[in-house]
Amino acid sequence: MRAEKNQLVRDIQGLVELAPSLFLIRYKGLDSTDFGELRTVLAAVGSQCHVVPNRLFKRAVLDSGVECLTEFKLVDDTALVCGGDDAVAVAKVLRDYQKKHEEAAIKCAVLEDELLSPEQVFQLAALPPKEVLQAQLLGLLQASAGQLVRVLNAKLTSVVYVVNAYLNKKEQEQAA
Repeated sequence: MRAEKNQLVRDIQGLVELAPSLFLIRYKGLDSTDFGELRTVLAAVGSQCHVVPNRLFKRAVLDSGVECLTEFKLVDDTALVCGGDDAVAVAKVLRDYQKKHEEAAIKCAVLEDELLSPEQVFQLAALPPKEVLQAQLLGLLQASAGQLVRVLNAKLTSVVYVVNAYLNKKEQEQAA
């Protein structure tokens, strides 16, 4: 293989190894303006899009050790969407873009070494944003901690009432 192609394989391999999530999309039929629009929207969520030759991508995947992609059959033109800490946000961008441009079909995704089908990517896109999920989790954690404090406080309060009643009774006995 020529030096340029070896360098391309290493570049693709670097993208594959470092990305927390990968999305493969078809871009055949998109003009440069539409493709530029996709790249701009992806950049807003911290992701990037690269056109990759299927053969070189396959070789980079084999070298990088991403097992779930080794058996995936690549057909048509392929663009690699990678980067971004929030896979849900990237999935939403790709879903919305595919609604406007049917040519940009999602082929598959890789999330935590699991291969996702296009349907699973759409399910991922239906999730609330990361911040909302974190807020919901925090609310659940705070609710249970608050309930524990109320239970402990109720027990302590009942002990205080018993002691207070005992003291009142002793004061009445001494006054009489």
